[in-house]
Amino acid sequence: MARPLSRRTLFQAAALTATATAVSAAATGRAVAAPKTPAAGPGVPAAWTVRPFGLEDVALGPGVFAGKRRLMLDHARGYDVNRLLQVFRANAGLSTLGAVAPGGWEGLDGEANGNLRGHYTGHFLTMLAQAYRGTGEPVFADRIGTMVGALTEVREALRHDPAVLSTGGRFGRAAENVRGSYHYVDLPAAVLADAPALTLSAWVRPAHDAAWARIFDFGDDTTRYLYLAARTANGVPRFAVTTSGPGGEQGLDGTAPLPLGEWSHLAVTLADGTGTLYVNGTAVARNTAITLTPAALGTLTNNWLGRSAFPADPVFAGAFEDVNVFSRALTAAEVAELQSRRAADASTGRGDLASYAFDEATGGTFADGSGRGLDATLRRTWGAPSHPGFLAAYPETQFIELESMTGSDYTRVWAPYYTAHKILRGLLDAYLATDDDRALDLASGMCDWMYARLSALPAATLQRMWGLFSSGEFGGIVEAVCDLHTITGRAEHLALARLFDLDRLIDACAANTDILDGLHANQHIPIFTGLVRLHDETGEERYLTAAKNFWGMVVPHRMYAIGGTSSGEFWKARDVIAGTIGDTTAESCCAYNMLKLSRTLFFHEQDPSYMDYYERALYNQVLGSKQDRPDAEKPLVTYFIGLTPGHVRDYTPKQGTTCCEGTGLESATKYQDSVYFAKADGSALYVNLYSASRLTWAERGVTVTQTTRYPQEQGSTLTIGGGPASCTLLLRVPSWATAGFRVTVNGRAVPGTPVPGRYFGVSRTWRDGDTVRISVPFRLRVEQALDDPSLQALFHGPVHLVARRPGPGAVRFGLYRNAGLSGDLLPTLTPVPDKPLHYTLDGVELAPFSEGTEDPTHAYFRRSEPRVIFGMSDSGVANPARGDGTTLLDEIWAGAPFSGKGALVTRVRSTVDAWVSAGLLSRADGDKVVRTAREATYAP
Repeated sequence: MARPLSRRTLFQAAALTATATAVSAAATGRAVAAPKTPAAGPGVPAAWTVRPFGLEDVALGPGVFAGKRRLMLDHARGYDVNRLLQVFRANAGLSTLGAVAPGGWEGLDGEANGNLRGHYTGHFLTMLAQAYRGTGEPVFADRIGTMVGALTEVREALRHDPAVLSTGGRFGRAAENVRGSYHYVDLPAAVLADAPALTLSAWVRPAHDAAWARIFDFGDDTTRYLYLAARTANGVPRFAVTTSGPGGEQGLDGTAPLPLGEWSHLAVTLADGTGTLYVNGTAVARNTAITLTPAALGTLTNNWLGRSAFPADPVFAGAFEDVNVFSRALTAAEVAELQSRRAADASTGRGDLASYAFDEATGGTFADGSGRGLDATLRRTWGAPSHPGFLAAYPETQFIELESMTGSDYTRVWAPYYTAHKILRGLLDAYLATDDDRALDLASGMCDWMYARLSALPAATLQRMWGLFSSGEFGGIVEAVCDLHTITGRAEHLALARLFDLDRLIDACAANTDILDGLHANQHIPIFTGLVRLHDETGEERYLTAAKNFWGMVVPHRMYAIGGTSSGEFWKARDVIAGTIGDTTAESCCAYNMLKLSRTLFFHEQDPSYMDYYERALYNQVLGSKQDRPDAEKPLVTYFIGLTPGHVRDYTPKQGTTCCEGTGLESATKYQDSVYFAKADGSALYVNLYSASRLTWAERGVTVTQTTRYPQEQGSTLTIGGGPASCTLLLRVPSWATAGFRVTVNGRAVPGTPVPGRYFGVSRTWRDGDTVRISVPFRLRVEQALDDPSLQALFHGPVHLVARRPGPGAVRFGLYRNAGLSGDLLPTLTPVPDKPLHYTLDGVELAPFSEGTEDPTHAYFRRSEPRVIFGMSDSGVANPARGDGTTLLDEIWAGAPFSGKGALVTRVRSTVDAWVSAGLLSRADGDKVVRTAREATYAP
């Protein structure tokens, strides 16, 4: 049964989502008195004078956001969470319940050997938490409970020595090594006993086709050893013995691969210079020149089942049964007899050097049946966690190796603290949504482990680690640790957050020195959200200053029209936009993290540009990164969004379960998180976004229902329920809203002058049924690339319109030909019937970027205004240009809006006169331009 949402959970969920301060009167359309900052309540930092609402407080209404969310919720309901848990259970040596890992980055066969596995599980937990808070559906809480319970079992298993995973065998029981468990069987050193002859016999059921996984491996190092491998690089079994490394191996090679998932019997006999390899009772290889024996090797240090002395070789994945070591060479008939019975029941009897049936159902010790008392022990290749709080889907080795790395190599170490962040964040969100104390205990334990590990390192080591590309990436872990600190209040948790300070980056940004060129974008953006939270917890101004300055280095200087940033995952030089456009621009994670940072900064400094950016990125890149179709297996979210001409979005990127698919899970279940904010004293309500929704403002006893089809509709209606409640509505006036912004309350116009890029305040005592109507007329406008004015993006209000046409050539458009007196370029376009926000121009369809289709699109176009045209009347005059690319038409229309045709003609005449005087236009052509402008007919 799902747990109910508790008041404490709702409070903490709201408090932990962002930090906040009041918006000053300068940010509003009308002067609104700022109330006295109240004393902070329990769990709320004193600096927070504005807070967000919980996802449970804001219900999405019908529209594009609800539609996209519905697709992701269906995915969240249907995906088998045991697949996500597979890599965690495997790492702990637990049964994976037959589940198959998701693959891609969340599996051992993914990029960089799956070194990031576990990250996606954290994202999925956050998605489930947000889905539960946003819908209240018990299925999501139940799934959270399943995952938290499993992770609790995983941590408990990691705290102890490994235990056998018993499975059905060929004759009885068997011991299984789950792939990813890093378990092997350690035999006593005396097992080979300097024998002059030898037989190795084992039943095995391989589970994976990895090359060089050992069945037996006896040796001191990679020079002196004897082994039996299940599969070589050629796919066949191999026995070898050497005292001089790989080049001196005397060996036997099989002729066919062992079948996966099936039991096979392998035996090697060695005596009198002859070695024979048997597979399922048949001799498949014989070598009469094997001169080395166990006696020649002497007593060896390592005596293993399932592990190789070569560090790069994999641990054997599969099952063992009836493993025997004999001090003589069995005959072919004896080997054949072992195909139908265990050695104990055959004429051979048990191996006289060692014999392990693997019948044990519990524990980590395997009884030796040879009579020599050489019991074996199940071990991990990496030992044991350094702290009982450790929780991961892979061994602690990546964390250990990072501490000595001087250069990045993600095939060895791939951002282990980044993955730890995703898991930690998911657990915190699970706790806040369901009150499951197990999740909080897991999260707190992870931080205790990280603190124990990192606090022991010199400061120079930490600075080196965090400065490494990829390997040292730690995502938003500082934010998450600070959030945990607000719950636990433990000093070591705050101390842990500060251990991630990357001083070089912080100091440069605090000094407003732009050092972003060449940095990996998504590695660094979440650092600054964490710094804002550190400011909240410590009061240190440099953290907040660095974050504010950093934001200004990205927006607009490294921002694409859709709100995204990064090219090939990295930042380039400041103000270079056109010069960075390619197929791998605008990594989706970057938009996700820039939204988090913008939201957080907004509450510290009431700059409406943060919410202008939020609208841009949310309504364009974030919506457009989610494909508009269902899929039970994949979330269908982009990694990169290429901005090259004719680019087709890839919603199944790379090998799957990527970072961007993880953040995509989250984005699509929290669309409503920044629609409304409230001042902490309840005196004002911010309406930041125009989106169909219903706010329950429990503290003030009111609801606010926003009814709109925005952005298909150019406005919104707010209806108050409950009350009476005295407060100010702070309505965001978008910076692009230059065509007017009108507000009525119960049909009566609200006095005042709304200013684009600010907030407009409406103060009154609100009563049940009060209705606020907001009208925001859209205009078609262009935005020029900072480094190439002819490369432009087209916007209708907040909506980025893309041209749908194959590449590779760029689309070329002219837009002045039918521009209206208001300066609106929309009359040049032709609306597509029954398709809102769809238009055509020169036979090319224009559509919202937010539509998640696989159409080839042009996010940018080349502006081409070869002739001077007014109101569709062609003057026949070429459109001249200045040296900087500014054309005659650009300069004329820069004077819009015009009060009437006469005002436009006056502008045309004065501009023409100036260009003629500058020698840029002949008088005859100038007269033609003026005459055409005077005779043309214009849209309003």
